[in-house]
Amino acid sequence: MSLPKIIWTKIDEAPALATYSLLPIVNAFTQAAGVTVETSDISLAGRVLAAMGLAENHLAELGQVVLQPDGNIIKLPNISASVGQLKECIAELQGQGFDIPDFPENPATPEEEAARAKYNTCLGSAVNPVLREGNSDRRAAKAVKKFAQNHPHKLKPFPENAKAYVAHMGGDGDFYGNEKSVTMDKAEKVTIALNGKELATIDALEGEILDGTFMSVNKLRTFIQKTIDDAKAKGVLWSIHLKATMMKVSDPIMFGHAFEVFFKEVFTKYADTFSALNVNPNLGMSDLEKKIAGHALESEIKAAFQAVVESDSPQIAMVDSDKGATNFNASNDVIIDASMPVVVREGGKQWNRNGEAVECVAVVPDASYGRFFEEMVADCVKNGQYDVSTMGSMANVGLMAQKAEEYGSHPTTFELAEDGTVTVTAEDGAVLMSFECEAGDIWRMSRAKDIPIKDWVRLAVERARIENVPAIFWLDENRAHDVEMIKKVNKYLADHDTEGLDIQIMDVTAATKFTNARVREGKNTIAVTGNVLRDYLTDMYPILELGTSAKMLSIVPLIAGGGLYETGAGGSAPKHVEQFLNEGHLRWDSLGEFLALAESLRFIGQKHSDEKLAALTAALDIANEGYLDNNKAPSRKCGEPDNKASHFFVAQYWADALANGDNAELAAKFAPVAVALKENEEKIIAELLAAEGKPQDIGGYYNADDAKAEAAMRPSATLNAIIDAI
Repeated sequence: MSLPKIIWTKIDEAPALATYSLLPIVNAFTQAAGVTVETSDISLAGRVLAAMGLAENHLAELGQVVLQPDGNIIKLPNISASVGQLKECIAELQGQGFDIPDFPENPATPEEEAARAKYNTCLGSAVNPVLREGNSDRRAAKAVKKFAQNHPHKLKPFPENAKAYVAHMGGDGDFYGNEKSVTMDKAEKVTIALNGKELATIDALEGEILDGTFMSVNKLRTFIQKTIDDAKAKGVLWSIHLKATMMKVSDPIMFGHAFEVFFKEVFTKYADTFSALNVNPNLGMSDLEKKIAGHALESEIKAAFQAVVESDSPQIAMVDSDKGATNFNASNDVIIDASMPVVVREGGKQWNRNGEAVECVAVVPDASYGRFFEEMVADCVKNGQYDVSTMGSMANVGLMAQKAEEYGSHPTTFELAEDGTVTVTAEDGAVLMSFECEAGDIWRMSRAKDIPIKDWVRLAVERARIENVPAIFWLDENRAHDVEMIKKVNKYLADHDTEGLDIQIMDVTAATKFTNARVREGKNTIAVTGNVLRDYLTDMYPILELGTSAKMLSIVPLIAGGGLYETGAGGSAPKHVEQFLNEGHLRWDSLGEFLALAESLRFIGQKHSDEKLAALTAALDIANEGYLDNNKAPSRKCGEPDNKASHFFVAQYWADALANGDNAELAAKFAPVAVALKENEEKIIAELLAAEGKPQDIGGYYNADDAKAEAAMRPSATLNAIIDAI
């Protein structure tokens, strides 16, 4: 029987490299049960070429797949591009012969405006809003959690009398403090305007929550200066943590203001030079250095920046101490959902210019989410580091369907051109919300539609019933948006049987305290959150519990009936690629892909009863357990088994489980495969290791040459012959 196909996304960086090795194995096994796995290119390079009309728009095609009842996509992590990354990708594609224009930073002609508009579609979170036509169900698989507890990774202790802390604006001029929110009583066109001049129009739906707010940049700059002064007085290292990839409009601007404030004397002294060279602080030091390259004052300007760094007034966090790259190297270097768990993992510390781990203040300006990180650090300062071998789990049900909530990557975020009033008005001219702002303030609207909210509540009740643990809605009765959300949550909870369930509503600080107390007692909790907190929680807790967020089950039950299976919550690991290109060793752990594939196959089995498919899925579950129990995760060190070897072991365990399974046809087919993989193990591992220790040429970073990349990731002729013969 021909079963529905699985679409495997072709994406970027480390998971893209891993796919060259893993996908031939996956296809060889799944085709034996009638399941075809096809690829769809939604990499940054693929999206750029599609935007310029030089390739098919696979992202748009997948946008239709997620609306189908049988849609089944395995989505690997992709680059959420910053301007710097996009420019690098464009330059690489041009070097490969593609006729595409440069990225126009300051468009001056209609042609440049048109090119910029096309390129803008590739920036930030361009992929996720299209594919996530369902809400998020993220949790640790039981086998993964058990392995982590039995083989605990190391969390650094917090010092006695620890000084580490998180600083946020506390609602004084930030997005939290300035927020207003309304629920639409009918579907209509809504206009956002500044002093009567239209900024954008949207088609709001009946029952949709609209949320307007702004960040006062004057208060932001005052706050940043205060944190710098406090860090110096308290003797802690200073760092800022933002999300300049997903929140592609708001957070690079906030980053730029922080950059200017920290190095204010340099920016003031060379203001005319920077203006003449079109220096944009939002792009960070790496871009500034490119702009001043060859200028008569280049050395002087670099020395001025370095003098501030070396003054240690205060010390600044480094992204690469060896290269002298600070927290301000590029806006996408320090991404909050990855960087803040490291602060907790390292005992409240980050690295200074000498490569030393020292206690820090982590600056997270907006109180909406700053309060979560504040409590995470404060809890460890008070109670000490977590015990990986005993700590409980945090599972998450996240509202994200139909572009729901809070991300600044949507087209309703603006840097205001002048002082005045921002209004949000209905079709009849009635003012729904208004805000008194200043030039340069960052104004934004987020939206949450009624159908996704209703589905979110359903999913939360379902998970609470299955897990039989408390489910906490992280909603704050003092936050305007959350007030509207609480009304809907209470309304839709009444539609479900909640008898015997522990379902509560708490603000961010209270919910964090409640969850952490249970975690320390070895108990599990379900966090039911909005979109951004979903992102932050499902990196923070898994990194502490499991060592990485890439080992989380990340399932998106699509509202239309299909399934989107994301391979963990982590990013695409550029450092892993750097190591691979230098020495042929890829330390990316594909466990997320293994687990996602099992869930994807299980989804097909729930809709299409098939003995072969059931046997294939059960065998993969056994293989995944074997992978964990035998600790076959890639080593970080060149010369030891890496990602390619981990794929070999999963194939070996999978074939063995099929050979000993209940389905006679598959057992007969895979018995010789299992024997061949077992008997040739030593030879295969030797062939894989022989390829390490030397630089690799894959023909491109963003747009690799498929033949070269496959050759680099499939260097064992013995393994290839066994797999290709299935």
